[in-house]
Amino acid sequence: MRWNDLEQQQCSLARATAVLGDRWTLLILRDCFLRVKRFEQFQSRLGIARRVLAERLDKLVEKGVLERVPYQERPLREEYRLTEMGLDLYPVIMSLVHWGDKHFAGERGVPILHQHKTCGHDFVPVMVCSECGEPLDPRSVKPRKGPGLDDTNPLLKYPGARASLT
Repeated sequence: MRWNDLEQQQCSLARATAVLGDRWTLLILRDCFLRVKRFEQFQSRLGIARRVLAERLDKLVEKGVLERVPYQERPLREEYRLTEMGLDLYPVIMSLVHWGDKHFAGERGVPILHQHKTCGHDFVPVMVCSECGEPLDPRSVKPRKGPGLDDTNPLLKYPGARASLT
């Protein structure tokens, strides 16, 4: 499979990877959630080449994750803001942050704490079932074939896939 073919796959993770699947994009999104909005701020914080940053921002705008919003007219200057689609990435980014905190924080501890404004407590993200509220982990979830997966899909070609996705 070629990189450019990912968005055509019958797999939501492959399609999402086609949009988000490189380190610069994930770091740009991290900074968006840290309220960075302007090209120059991204560039100075990340140390990324201007051309690469422009390409990644353009792709995120094209795919609907970010939108350009003018903040100055003469000369025209725009900032990048998360759309509703972009805001929906918050649990994804927080899960990656939590994984990094858990496995790579080092002796000094986590670099950034996240405080829930409502209760005032620092928290770690937890994934729960939308129906019963119980915490989820891989052992408590059974994948099943959805309506968008046809019988020719490569996801069904690994040992035990047909049994687990039926």
